[in-house]
Amino acid sequence: MEYLKIDGEFPRLSKSAVTLGKFDGIHRGHQKLVEKILEQKEKGLQTVLFSLGIGSQMIFTKDERCQLLEKAGVDVLIECPLDNRIRHMKAETFVKEILVGDLQAEHVAVGEDFRFGYERKGTPQLLETMGRKLGFTVDVVPKEMEGRRKISSTFIREELKKGNMEKVNDLLGIPFFVDGVIEHGRGMGHKVLLPTTNIVPAKEKLMPPNGVYDTVSHFKDRTLCGITNVGYKPTIGEKFLGVETYLFDCEEDLYGEPCRVEFFHYSRPEKRFSSIEALKQQLLKDAEKGKAYFHSLEK
Repeated sequence: MEYLKIDGEFPRLSKSAVTLGKFDGIHRGHQKLVEKILEQKEKGLQTVLFSLGIGSQMIFTKDERCQLLEKAGVDVLIECPLDNRIRHMKAETFVKEILVGDLQAEHVAVGEDFRFGYERKGTPQLLETMGRKLGFTVDVVPKEMEGRRKISSTFIREELKKGNMEKVNDLLGIPFFVDGVIEHGRGMGHKVLLPTTNIVPAKEKLMPPNGVYDTVSHFKDRTLCGITNVGYKPTIGEKFLGVETYLFDCEEDLYGEPCRVEFFHYSRPEKRFSSIEALKQQLLKDAEKGKAYFHSLEK
């Protein structure tokens, strides 16, 4: 998959099927839009996801989104900052010059509440009208619902802030995860606590509350359950936010390996303990709870 970040002129693409939105979470609603453009591959169109005005804190980072979209079959991810040029561009101009002119769109898929252009005057209905004139078709996709509420990145962010990983994962349609490469820590886990793996999340990654989670870690050739601490390890004291995982029944040296940690359940908040021994005893309890949690999922 090709990744393009717009800084000035737009690239000239071949005939394409485009979906537009923020796409910082690639949640169940976004996945429906992606499915709509993937259907157009049969017509020889390349598939383009146009991410407009994404914020500084993301549910999934650029690299994580690239991996998800490439796996789904998307050909091009375009990230376009909401700068003054785009913010003040009339919706009709955006469609003519960028959507049709630069991206060569022959099909466009958007959510029913999508808005774009100066003063947000661009609507799905405007796209349909201009599509009839300029020769592209439009799919207006109803919002995916969770009960009476629309699934959105805002909804997911609210639940992530609470540590409600079950709800977050349901809204996403996939487990929330953090990607990284196993780094060297202080070595205290192997020496006096429990053997752990450490990754440092990207600064732009939106994280759940500091605390202990039941997680599944994916490596190149294996998948292992465990418990993960998100935070600064106050009993030991760290200056950076870390994702430290104790893998059940694994004492291998995994330094340098790429890893994806999927979060399933929030077990408890991070806290400071009176001693390293007290911390170790709590971690053993956390591990037993984690094993019981995963065992319950197998029933």
